[in-house]
Amino acid sequence: MPLPGCVRERTSLNKSAPVASFFFGFAQVKKGQLTFSTPNALAEWEHELCERQPEAAKLLKSPAEEQHRRGYFHTLREILQQPATWLRTAQQMSERTLEMRECLERARLVVLTGSGSSEYAGDCVRLPLQKQRGVNTVAIAGGAFLISPASPLPPERPGLVISLARSGDSPESVGALSLLLESDPELRHLVITCNAGGKLATSFHGNSRVQVIALDDGTNDRSLVMTSSFTNLVIAAQSLGFVNVSQLYQAQCSRLSAIASQLIETHLGTLATAARSNFKRIVFLGTRARFGAAREAALKMLEMTAGRVTAMPETYLGLRHGPMSFVHDDTLVVCFLSSESTARAYECDLIRELDQKGLGMMKIVVGDRVPTDLLRKHDIVVECSGLVEAGDDASPVIDVVVGQLLAFFRCMEEGLRPDSPSESGVINRVVQSFKLHLPGSASDGKHNSSGDGK
Repeated sequence: MPLPGCVRERTSLNKSAPVASFFFGFAQVKKGQLTFSTPNALAEWEHELCERQPEAAKLLKSPAEEQHRRGYFHTLREILQQPATWLRTAQQMSERTLEMRECLERARLVVLTGSGSSEYAGDCVRLPLQKQRGVNTVAIAGGAFLISPASPLPPERPGLVISLARSGDSPESVGALSLLLESDPELRHLVITCNAGGKLATSFHGNSRVQVIALDDGTNDRSLVMTSSFTNLVIAAQSLGFVNVSQLYQAQCSRLSAIASQLIETHLGTLATAARSNFKRIVFLGTRARFGAAREAALKMLEMTAGRVTAMPETYLGLRHGPMSFVHDDTLVVCFLSSESTARAYECDLIRELDQKGLGMMKIVVGDRVPTDLLRKHDIVVECSGLVEAGDDASPVIDVVVGQLLAFFRCMEEGLRPDSPSESGVINRVVQSFKLHLPGSASDGKHNSSGDGK
């Protein structure tokens, strides 16, 4: 479905704006602590959203039985709840500041690890955390430790390994932590999970080298795909860069919550229309921490369309080196535009090059104060006021919300069920058991009963 010309909409954080009124009514900062003034504020905001967004009203006002039948009951709510859940996570992590300081004490190496989307959450946090802590920080897939526990790790010690997980039942996650505990005594471990009852949260009770933080159960998405689980893991991990300035962390989360709330109200319908256009491919472009968001957004499109839409994440500079051949007339290009001036200059050059070469069916540019000369006739700007002040290190969660909405509405357009889009069962919410080939095991491995690859 062609779009009616260039769409340019601004997001404002003015307190008089409708969603901003929800945000400021929902959360207040008192003596450095976030508090929640209206328990039903999320439901109230969803009601306001329906009043202003026909797309939301059409879905949310359908009977619950119809929503379950069409398979979007959980996914839609898990996307929409994110601004509120970020505030809860910020409060929870601020209350654990002393424990996190102890975890980071004397650490000369920080490792972020997880499987699937949880690995990409580490990508979103790695560079900002390295800059804030001043120590070598790496993101490593959980599966890499199964193949060889020591080889993926840089040599600095002592170190802290942060394991991120939705369910915490992944064979990779539990196996990797077990192997690292056995093979490297100079590593401490911090588990951040959305499931207090998962194996990652419960298997290491009594081990003084393992600290567990389980987020609010509302972040443990019931849908196949991770949406609020992903962004809350990112929000939680970001707190490690603010252990000595927790008020700044809370202020950052408050700003991000407000931006995301306004983004959903302002742009939900436009992104729904874009998702129904006839693209067959999509490429997400991001720089530094926002490349982690590009990886997650591409995965969301693949998962929610059961692979019917081919998705690729890439950096702006990397696109020139061969991957530009991916951008055809049926390709939607989603540009997460940096606020930092040098990165933005390179990104704008690449975007203009795409336009000069006539590549791509349409662009969606996500950013703050987006230059008008980056736009062609049918392009869309998702302009989010406040991203410049928030900074690129904090922005991946905003980018990911855009990717989630595009994937959700494209899933619906394809006639699939967002809560369980893999009709043939190729992928599952909980990754099926597979054999772990443990070093030195006489049986050459063992079976795990369940897993969560996300």
